[in-house]
Amino acid sequence: MDVLIVEDDDAMAGALTAAVESAGHHPKRLSRGADALLSHRNFQVVLLDLGLPDMDGLEVLRKLRQVTDVPILILTARDDERSVVLGLRSGADDYLVKPVKLVELLARIEAVTRRARRMGGVLHGDTIELGDLAIDLNRRTASRAGAPLPLTATEFELLALLARHAGSVVTREQILDALWGDAFLASSRSLDVHLTGLRAKLQKPGFIINVRGVGYRVEAASA
Repeated sequence: MDVLIVEDDDAMAGALTAAVESAGHHPKRLSRGADALLSHRNFQVVLLDLGLPDMDGLEVLRKLRQVTDVPILILTARDDERSVVLGLRSGADDYLVKPVKLVELLARIEAVTRRARRMGGVLHGDTIELGDLAIDLNRRTASRAGAPLPLTATEFELLALLARHAGSVVTREQILDALWGDAFLASSRSLDVHLTGLRAKLQKPGFIINVRGVGYRVEAASA
């Protein structure tokens, strides 16, 4: 797998490159956000630092999300709540705070790429309808009453997972395992952020029901 590392710190970039190579992948390191925007098409996953010399990493993320669904993992020293929320809501598939264990980083890379492959294998025309909500699993789009919903990749996958199990409770562990590849490795805070964003965009109060201490459910015949 070809991995793009967007990191301006030479020592960190060297460590990341060595770790990615040790797992059998093919890394390429860039230090500028503008270069990443020009080169992203050649890679299956992107590791993105937020503190870049030419532009803010969040802006790079937003621009990449306008043109590609490639898995993007933020790797940064910014650990404040605002940065985490902004990163995930801007379309990052995962958010890791430096210093990060390289074994964990590799596991996260494998998790997001497995998820991307699963989502790419749905048959054409496979659509779920729940009241005025339509979810096209092939095109990875959702609409309400015919109006497109501006969901991030992870918000869409969360909605599709709950919709596939409409009427039944999906546990937090099941969601974390399906979306991040490991129920215990993934950050539950990431799930909370994506769930909040999804609810706000759906504008359907009571649609996603919180089953306290267990997980979440959508009603099979919800209007």
